[in-house]
Amino acid sequence: MIESVRSTVLSILNKNNFGYLSPADFNLYAKQAQLEIFDEYFNDYNYQINKENVRQSGTGYADVLRSLEEVIDDFSTIVNFTTNSFALPADYYLINKILPTGSNYELEQVSNSKINLLLASSLTAPTTGFPAFVQNGNTATAYPATITSGTIQYIRYPLPPNWTYSILTAGEPVFDQSQADYQDFELPDDDEPRLVNKILQYAGVSIREIDVVNYAVSQEQIADQQSK
Repeated sequence: MIESVRSTVLSILNKNNFGYLSPADFNLYAKQAQLEIFDEYFNDYNYQINKENVRQSGTGYADVLRSLEEVIDDFSTIVNFTTNSFALPADYYLINKILPTGSNYELEQVSNSKINLLLASSLTAPTTGFPAFVQNGNTATAYPATITSGTIQYIRYPLPPNWTYSILTAGEPVFDQSQADYQDFELPDDDEPRLVNKILQYAGVSIREIDVVNYAVSQEQIADQQSK
């Protein structure tokens, strides 16, 4: 999809002689555009949950909530931890659950101030039946201390897209996905128009062409209205 997105972006820019977008700039804008859309999934998910709660959501092919869940689940990952205090995955966006080995009881996240209060009494201290964890930066500590292994199920960030090329033809780079650092977008094909519009917004700001920004924003607004 990344080649199609770049071709569309360049076509729109070149049509009105707005300027050239280098591969490096495209990759930078593509990364930001993908992150924006990825973040919007969760806002859209919350919006659809609210609609479902007031019985305004669709069913079957119109079940937007289910579609969003399927997209988000594509980024679901599981890793193991083997110590009581462990590093959280560097690419995590959202921790879904932390489960100790041999247990069906998820660790409940609590603040540092609360864990101190809980530990102050044997009646409130975390147990294997009611485990907890605290997070300090990118490190988590499980309670009780007897929890030394388990699994972390989390939603990861999408990999940064990278449009790669090998040679120049008539002064233009030629797309080459056989390069070792090639990376396509990880979003569904349906998001291609959104990616194009967001990249155009970044490009328009970069080349100081307000017409490009206005065009991209208007197209994005139309797409948002159609999806709701």
